[in-house]
Amino acid sequence: MRSCFLGTLLFFAFCASAQTYEIGAFAGGTNNIGDVGRTNFILPSNYAVGGLFKWNKSKRYAWRASVIYGKFTADDSKSNISSRQERGYVVGNSILEASAGLEFNFVEYNLHRLGPAFTPYLYTGLTYFRYDYNYFDAGILQDGLNQRDGSLAIPMTVGFKYRISQLFIIGAEIGARYTFTDNLDASNPKKSTVFDQINPGPEFGNIFSDDWYVFSGVTFTYTFGRKPCMDCFE
Repeated sequence: MRSCFLGTLLFFAFCASAQTYEIGAFAGGTNNIGDVGRTNFILPSNYAVGGLFKWNKSKRYAWRASVIYGKFTADDSKSNISSRQERGYVVGNSILEASAGLEFNFVEYNLHRLGPAFTPYLYTGLTYFRYDYNYFDAGILQDGLNQRDGSLAIPMTVGFKYRISQLFIIGAEIGARYTFTDNLDASNPKKSTVFDQINPGPEFGNIFSDDWYVFSGVTFTYTFGRKPCMDCFE
């Protein structure tokens, strides 16, 4: 009886520690929402690539971490706002972000059952990103002496994922990042001792609204790890 009890405890301990992991890649495009160029929420102007890792804690949620690099071009001539078309600014920037947070599944998502598995999901957390520090001087874009700046952002992502086999999952997602900077498009260069030597030009646009950027694309992940306890009795 005692040995049976100990065996049961060891069984539950093993199951409780067993998890499923995913590792894979993201590929898609990048666009910005700011004071230069178009105002479309989803309209990539350049590429985005990266990698991601997920730790599936249950059928309903997973901890997630990712690193993504993307580039965008904001062009006033392509805007539907006449004042921007007349201004004619063009800004390019690159973004390198690291993000971590929680991915929530709308339906129970069991990776260990045979057959297809599909669910929409939401993701949010905290992001830190680096970008090029640019500014305009007499209407001409300046590169800030190749300086980089950094800021935090809040990711708000919606997507869906579909298991195509026991080991591989494909998905698609759109992730908007609300940033805590207004200078992704060189519209509000900060003035600090770091950049005093480059004499940044005046700000323009809505200086009371920070910029956004959006990564939209597809994901492809490989699953690995032991079968979790939730399936031991199913």
